Amino acid sequence: MKTVASEEHLKLSSEIKALHSTLRQNTKKLGAKQAWHEHLQAKSKLQSYSKAMRELAVNHWEVNDRKQEETTSKSQQRSRITWTVNYCREYFLCEDLINKIRQRELRLLDELKIDCTDINGTIAAKQHPLVGRIKFLDVGSCYNPFKSFSEFDVTAVDIAPAMEDVFECDFLNVELGDCIEVSSGNDNKSSTINKLEVNGYDVVVFSLLLEYLPTSEQRLKCCEKAFKLLKNEGLLIIITPDSKHVNANAKLMKTWRYALAQLGLGRIKIEKLEHITCMVFRKCLDPEISLRWSRMHKEPYMEYCIEIPQDFDACI
Repeated sequence: MKTVASEEHLKLSSEIKALHSTLRQNTKKLGAKQAWHEHLQAKSKLQSYSKAMRELAVNHWEVNDRKQEETTSKSQQRSRITWTVNYCREYFLCEDLINKIRQRELRLLDELKIDCTDINGTIAAKQHPLVGRIKFLDVGSCYNPFKSFSEFDVTAVDIAPAMEDVFECDFLNVELGDCIEVSSGNDNKSSTINKLEVNGYDVVVFSLLLEYLPTSEQRLKCCEKAFKLLKNEGLLIIITPDSKHVNANAKLMKTWRYALAQLGLGRIKIEKLEHITCMVFRKCLDPEISLRWSRMHKEPYMEYCIEIPQDFDACI
């Protein structure tokens, strides 16, 4: 069942696309560092963008997704929020999935003759199903859509928060350290995160984030930070817009998998929904697990990069 976009929907989408296009054009003219700096200074434009994104997501995407999910099975779900929540519940709150993946990794490490003494000690100290709430970092959150799920302890960050419970944070340039560091906002504005905790999160979510960034280097930098912020066996969930047929962007997605494998992140799930592709990457027990995959499956077109379709459009 196709949903016809309303006039408001189209207007909001146009505003969002215009800001993306401007950032990409400025990056070509000024270079990535200077363009990003100027982008962060355009506070009024960023706030307008953030408001438009929230209205589009809440009043259009989520409403349409709920309507269509009511008439389809779970296997045909459309919502990026529902998809993320369901997978996190399956992975963290049930024993079968995480144990199956863990045992596969341990067998591989044994084959590679890698000492697993420390790894086994860490695993023995863990409790599964997970005790306590899932530590959840939502990057580029805008309006904190995951806050309503009680199993998540959410830290939501964005360069231009649309809600007061979202921290202002430039994830590209935020420092990493032993603990989170927050400074209070002024005039009822969102507080600012100045530092994030290394190995502090069970889940890091990039939902429609990487496409916002105009260069492969910036996208990789975000993924490198996510790897450092994740606990062992934690998840990086990436949701990317994709309205084409299921195999249209297959090479790009395989290159993403190859690049993230270089970091120690193994892809354990990919699913193409109607307008998005959803992927889950796991921080492996040892980086050699994903590095082995990258060596075995490398194709000539694969490089250490994260490219998106817009990178090949000379008009953007």
